[in-house]
Amino acid sequence: MNNSLKPKRLLLGKRLSTQKLEGELLPKVIALPIFSSDPLSSVAYGPQELLMILTLGGVSFLSFAPGIAAVVVLLLTIIILSYRKVIAAYPSGGGDYEVAKKNIGERSALIVASALLLDYVMTVAVSIAAGTDNLISAFPEIAPFRIEIAIGFVVLLCAINLRGVRESGGAFAVPTYLFIFSVLTMIATGFVKLAMGADMTAPSAQYQLNEDYARTFTSTGILVVLLILRAFASGSAALTGVEAIANGVPAFREPKVKNAQKTMAWMGLSAIVMFSGIIFFGLHSKIQYLENPMEQIGHSLTDPQQSVLAQLGVAIFGQGSFMFYMLQSTAAAILLLAANTAFNGFPLLSSVLAKDKYAPKALLTRGDRLVFSNGMLSLTLAAVVLLLVFKADVSSLIQLYVLGVFTSFTVGQIGMLRHWKRGKADGSISAKDALSGRLINGVGATMTASVLVIVTLTKFTHGAWLVFIIMPTLYWVMYNTGRYYKTIEAEIAIDEHTEFGSKGDYAVVLMDKLNKPQLKALDYALSSKHNRIDVVHIAVDPDRATAFEKEWKKFGIKVPLKIIDSPYRDFTAPLTEYLEDHRARYGSERIAVYLPKLIVGHWWEHIFHNHRANRLRKRLLYIRGVMVTLVPWRLESAERFNPFDRKSMPGDVRRGESVRPKLRRHPEAAKAKNSVFHIKSDADKD
Repeated sequence: MNNSLKPKRLLLGKRLSTQKLEGELLPKVIALPIFSSDPLSSVAYGPQELLMILTLGGVSFLSFAPGIAAVVVLLLTIIILSYRKVIAAYPSGGGDYEVAKKNIGERSALIVASALLLDYVMTVAVSIAAGTDNLISAFPEIAPFRIEIAIGFVVLLCAINLRGVRESGGAFAVPTYLFIFSVLTMIATGFVKLAMGADMTAPSAQYQLNEDYARTFTSTGILVVLLILRAFASGSAALTGVEAIANGVPAFREPKVKNAQKTMAWMGLSAIVMFSGIIFFGLHSKIQYLENPMEQIGHSLTDPQQSVLAQLGVAIFGQGSFMFYMLQSTAAAILLLAANTAFNGFPLLSSVLAKDKYAPKALLTRGDRLVFSNGMLSLTLAAVVLLLVFKADVSSLIQLYVLGVFTSFTVGQIGMLRHWKRGKADGSISAKDALSGRLINGVGATMTASVLVIVTLTKFTHGAWLVFIIMPTLYWVMYNTGRYYKTIEAEIAIDEHTEFGSKGDYAVVLMDKLNKPQLKALDYALSSKHNRIDVVHIAVDPDRATAFEKEWKKFGIKVPLKIIDSPYRDFTAPLTEYLEDHRARYGSERIAVYLPKLIVGHWWEHIFHNHRANRLRKRLLYIRGVMVTLVPWRLESAERFNPFDRKSMPGDVRRGESVRPKLRRHPEAAKAKNSVFHIKSDADKD
């Protein structure tokens, strides 16, 4: 089969050599949509969640929205300034994890890692669910297929990202910039209409809220405070994904630090302007986004509720206008693509964890397209499970959101405080830089810790309790993975007691019948010049064993034959007992076991063979001092079909991908290829 036509190549594209890694690094204009699509897209659901929670308390509670939004913007500014410091201090890609590891310790670092991994999974689930919501707002008839659409988008994103960082960046750049353009155009148009005195009333402004229902949330002062705090916690979802740039510094072109810091500044400025504008016009157009329509307005809605962004599009651009559909389509696109932030952050972080031996080594390996494909596949699986469990519902999923990211924010800020203190003490950081850093990170740590407490208190009973099960589980898995790798390293490390040098060399050739493959295995064993060699036959059938012994003597090979009884018709146990008994009698003697194995050319041929060699090999590897050699015998079907053969393509030699030529053998040579003429043993010399 032509290698270029294989499904994997069609899906991912041609393989990239390691030398091309530098060419896959990102310029700022591509890095922005790749690493910032999450915080930029969160303006589509962060303000919506903030307004929805306040609406529970009645229309009057919407007056708290400007103040809450101002605090969210202040917090976002502090975090962006903080991460610019993290990028400069720790550019290797670990982000808060590396900060915590180097300044606080292993346990704190694993807390951050578990929080970030969970947050990346939640980013995919929430973003995809929110994007599906916006799509349904424009096309209500697809509402029954919400879950299927959401899962389909996750799989599509994974497939695009598996093609490589540059290709995924190119695919996502246009929708991201179009979304920014659409939202900024909407805000600018809104201000123009505001100056002209034009009407900008949202479709939901006509709702008459049930004041009796609202009183259940505002009957006491404590409930009022909790409702405001819950609205703040929901609005803080706009801060998610900010850390992705700090985790992805290695993916930037040189100068990496400066490029990453500039991208962080662009992202922060864009997010702040869009978040503030949506809150402002959401209040001006009197949007009422409902959490429970039946309770809040006394009846259910006939059509799916339009998102806040969709209602703003109607109020400012007009229903059915070109800009309304552009806003909705780009919002849906960036919400779906916001998951791309996680598809870059999660694999990078998991590779750092694998390098530090807190995650399986498979996550450290780059795939054909120079991306950490195993990390991407793990993220895809976890996100699909969440979407299925929570039925792709944004309001349910978002309750699990934010906790993880604010945990990492807080621990990372505390770690940076220690970084500045230690740097000032040893003279590696100037007093001026240390002072500004401690000021920014001190304020940041205080604010993020406060938000973490607020989020925990206000969201715990709404589903956030699940986070307190998932995060400790991730922590336990990573901690014990680290212990496992450390135990293995200690076990296999060279020490003063390490000795090698087996005394003696014994070979066993397992034979069941006289045929070419089994005699070829014996030939291999003889050519290796072992000190002693025996042919072993496991007598699962006594009559067959007797017949084989007669055939062996008749064939005249002067190699000792040993028949081992197997009353329970098992191959593995008798052979294992024989080898262990031999080792007990001869001590450190090296034992080589030769097993013949048929190689077939078609998948269906496997059905007709027992694969005994593979089963025996797996068991024999656990016997100390035993080496296993599989001696292949290629059937004619395997000679006709070679999965590594393909036609030469232009440029193969230049790329270092030369193709092994297919050689035509002379008919007589092909006939003699697998022939066994005479096997000589040491006994022949006697």
